[in-house]
Amino acid sequence: MKRVLIFSLAYFPRHVGGAEVAIKEITDRIPHDEIEFHMVTNRFDSMLPKEERIGNVTVHRIGIVAPNPRMADLKKLPLHLNKPLFQFLAAGKALSLHRKYSFDATWAMMAHSCGVPAAIFKWFHPNVPLILTLQEGDPIEYIEAKMRPLWPLFSRAFTAADTVQAISTFLGRWARARGFHGRLEIIPNAVNTAHFSQEYPASSIDAIKDELGKKMGDVYLITTSRLVRKNAIDDVIRALPHLPPNVSFIVLGTGPDEEMLRNLAAQLEVSDRVRFVGQRGHEDLPKYLKACDIFIRPSRSEGMGNSFVEAMAAGLPVIATQEGGIADFLFDRTRNPEKPVTGWAVDKDSPEQIVAAVTDIMAHPEQVRAVVETAREMVREKYDWNVVARDMHEKVFRPLLEK
Repeated sequence: MKRVLIFSLAYFPRHVGGAEVAIKEITDRIPHDEIEFHMVTNRFDSMLPKEERIGNVTVHRIGIVAPNPRMADLKKLPLHLNKPLFQFLAAGKALSLHRKYSFDATWAMMAHSCGVPAAIFKWFHPNVPLILTLQEGDPIEYIEAKMRPLWPLFSRAFTAADTVQAISTFLGRWARARGFHGRLEIIPNAVNTAHFSQEYPASSIDAIKDELGKKMGDVYLITTSRLVRKNAIDDVIRALPHLPPNVSFIVLGTGPDEEMLRNLAAQLEVSDRVRFVGQRGHEDLPKYLKACDIFIRPSRSEGMGNSFVEAMAAGLPVIATQEGGIADFLFDRTRNPEKPVTGWAVDKDSPEQIVAAVTDIMAHPEQVRAVVETAREMVREKYDWNVVARDMHEKVFRPLLEK
């Protein structure tokens, strides 16, 4: 039995995102009699135990806590201090755990969150292999600026890693630019394809349409996004005045830009065509996607973007930029003539190209059906968790642990 220690800022059951979902989906599928996973993560909530078993991971929690905090509370004092403190407290906890469990490898989930404690651990135990996963979605310039105070340790997370697993070619290039010369594996995140491709009774989808106010003949654009600048929700709103009045925009998600986006819609006199639905549970997302017609997120930056792949699995045509990791799976008829077409690409900061893409989709339903089916097949073959977990097991863990 091999033991692997994971560094992760957060973990189930609360305050999880795509990186934490990836850890659980992968570790649940790794043979439990082959690798035993442990994790150092922030506790945040005083109601959570300091140690517990979740799936195939023994979770060791540290840090400042409060009773039943909301997501917004994590960005306020004192819980806001957990992220900078984690860089050092997690290293100390890992060194203590290593004395007890003698880990065969460590696994850092994202360089800007967990690279520093992993690098410190590697300093003390250079013979323990380090796996660095790059899941970052923020602009690289922003990440590097945030990590300047700890730059030597941040850089060492790359140079000391034995294997880097990046979820996109874009992030793989970043690893090389940061001085990593070892084994690089491009293994994307995945989605629950069965969940997003499942069929629902017509009455179930009609209930969502009624909730959203959708009538016969309406065309609904939809996004599932954090409401932050990088996701460019504002560009979709700017495009609406130039689209027919039967086109509306459904926004699933919350974030700091919501007030600004509402004001922009009012300024452009399209408030009645933009519906801010708020956060919806993962269980209900496929219903909202299937109740709409076109998925859109013209991101200004993206590490990969699970939401795009989820929309493809649900059978929606997708409009996106080809920024960052999106270029690995969204192929456009004119921009990528050598690839099977999986969506409609637009430049970032280009509402006029959004208008053209929406118009093209509305005008060519037969072409849309062909593109949607190609995209769904690609998702089934490359972006299913069973495929990704197999690749992580065979291409990342096994080569290091069998040395």
